Amino acid sequence: MAAPGSRGCSLAGLLPAQTSLEYALLDAVTPQEKDGLVYQYLQKVDGWEQDLSVPEFPEGLEWLNTEAPISVYKDLCGKVVVLDFFTYCCINCIHLLPDLHALEHTYSDKDGLLIVGVHSGQVFQMKKSWDNIKSAVLHASLWQELEVSCWPTLVILGPRGNMLFSLIGEGHKDKLFLYTSITLKYYKDRGQIRDHKIGIKLYKDSLPSSPLLFPGKVTVDQVINRLVIADTGHHRILVIWKNGQIQYSIGGPNPGRKDGMFSEATFNSPQGVAIMNNIIYVADTENHLIRKIDLQAEKVSTVAGIGIQGTDKEGGAEGEQQPISSPWDVTFGTSGSEVQRDDILWIAMAGTHQIWALLLDSCKLPKKNELKKGTCLRFAGSGNEENRNNAYPHKAGFAQPSGLSLASEEPWNCLFVADSESSTVRTISLKDGAVKHLVGGERDPTNLFAFGDADGVGINAKLQHPLGVAWDNKRNLLYVADSYNHKIKIVDPKTKSCTTLAGTGNTDNVTGSSFTESTFNEPGGLCIGENGQLLYVADTNNHQIKVMDLETKTISVLPIFRSASSVVDGPVLGETQKTLPKLPKSAASIRLSPVTARPGQTLQFKLRLDLPSGTKLTEGVPSCWFVTAEGNEWLLQGQTPSGEIESMSSQPTISLQVPGHCLSLDAVVCVSVLLYYCSADSGACMMQGVLFRQPLQISDTQQGCAAPVELRHVF
Repeated sequence: MAAPGSRGCSLAGLLPAQTSLEYALLDAVTPQEKDGLVYQYLQKVDGWEQDLSVPEFPEGLEWLNTEAPISVYKDLCGKVVVLDFFTYCCINCIHLLPDLHALEHTYSDKDGLLIVGVHSGQVFQMKKSWDNIKSAVLHASLWQELEVSCWPTLVILGPRGNMLFSLIGEGHKDKLFLYTSITLKYYKDRGQIRDHKIGIKLYKDSLPSSPLLFPGKVTVDQVINRLVIADTGHHRILVIWKNGQIQYSIGGPNPGRKDGMFSEATFNSPQGVAIMNNIIYVADTENHLIRKIDLQAEKVSTVAGIGIQGTDKEGGAEGEQQPISSPWDVTFGTSGSEVQRDDILWIAMAGTHQIWALLLDSCKLPKKNELKKGTCLRFAGSGNEENRNNAYPHKAGFAQPSGLSLASEEPWNCLFVADSESSTVRTISLKDGAVKHLVGGERDPTNLFAFGDADGVGINAKLQHPLGVAWDNKRNLLYVADSYNHKIKIVDPKTKSCTTLAGTGNTDNVTGSSFTESTFNEPGGLCIGENGQLLYVADTNNHQIKVMDLETKTISVLPIFRSASSVVDGPVLGETQKTLPKLPKSAASIRLSPVTARPGQTLQFKLRLDLPSGTKLTEGVPSCWFVTAEGNEWLLQGQTPSGEIESMSSQPTISLQVPGHCLSLDAVVCVSVLLYYCSADSGACMMQGVLFRQPLQISDTQQGCAAPVELRHVF
């Protein structure tokens, strides 16, 4: 309910008075004049007979980063509140976060300021999922009551829940600070600001310790047997051998913007990565930079961007003098000269809805004169946020392009673009720059809401915020990370057919024996390795790299672990050691027939357990499995050694990757299972266990066991 003596109202009630203020501010010269105008405005609005009051937050909402639900007229009474109306993963909303972060660092809740994020899931169905919202969430009812029609929108409230200002869109940092500072002063002068604290409980503190945190992208080193991972949530770049062992960890665990040796360099939420000849290029997204990592010199430098968000939509300056905006992916390319060479770094510039180029050598772009090395400029996209295809690259429109992949061979000779906000995959010709539709979306270039989850051809196929693409030149197929559908899809550019390859659409972290049984949670990037045999997927919200074997159609999780010789800046975050439970003495012990395994192979163990008739798993008591390898602990390094069994109808499959470098050719792996179950009426409960002993014979020369090992037992 609203405060006494107030009237519920939309933001339209503020418009006449705030418009007059903003016109007056245009004529103000000194900071003192501007402060005085805002102070006078507050005197006027505060003196209205009735407040323009924000409605009370409805009961039953779910909140993040707070200890309990918050009330406008109880908890926020005596506070100046900034309501941030946003939608998940909108680039404009992301651009606003540094402004809010700076405001929080300037004024705390003790000073009387609080910032509350108000989420709307109106854009994508997935965006309504609670598990994918990472800040305090209120639902669309508040948007509708205040008639908020655009994101991001900021609404500043006074200490009575009274609306004072609104700011629509990004780029209003100066006004935000001016309005907030004078509002705090105005109400402090009147003794209406309270310094009480709000109970904060950060969501990130509840996340389990993990080697990876929201990894955004992954790429393969085509020369050396290793991968590069953008460990986005840890603000670092990992270079790992393909058995998961870390070679280099660069940056992290905290965000920063510093060049230099590996021991001092920092990043801020890096995304796209590309590696060639011991050089890695990084889309350092929230620093608005392109960074260069020299693995031989162990040094990081900046090659494009100035470290703040740019608004230039043309470019043309030297890289380090050229402002850029939220680069999201990078890939190497060629200028189309007779000599095939990787002389261009293509950039998905999500912040300006364009595709840019950074010239790694002097060369020509389509329809351009000779350009000198180091130039950074627009290649395609007008800068308008739309789904517009055009033969002229500068007249085409993109909407937050987030993934790139190159097909340099004929007849393709194009860039594939995952255009996330239009839910399409597009192509850009490297001959003339023409932008064409491939799959997803619809024909109206202004409709960015044509999303869905449907296999089909061309425009009849539907995607939902795809973030990554990977070209398979062996099969002439394109793999797509259909992020908000939690699936991996496959596109034939010749027929424009799009079909689901893997993922059920659920976000549970299930690594099944087949593509169709396995699940993903917002996969953000992917790449092809091993001459087309493997597809590596950055399963972002599961904090994992998953490995899809395109020949055997199986999926495994890549373990990430540190070696004594790895070059690490900052701590490698690993899972805390768990105390494994002990099996009861009555537990059955089953010795399985030996299996042969190759170094680097992933073995799968499928639980096939049966409870006695008329019984069920005990609710609230976690049944579990765990893996041990006494005397051969190297087998389990960096892998998940345990897990829960939640349902007998959907029993887990346990993956074990044999390291690429084995310390012994003979070992025994033990899989232990502990079940708690009760009679159907819960009248009697019991605990039972079983131990499976699996001998391994590791060989480089013999074919490894491809079929999953079934662990069967009847209790």
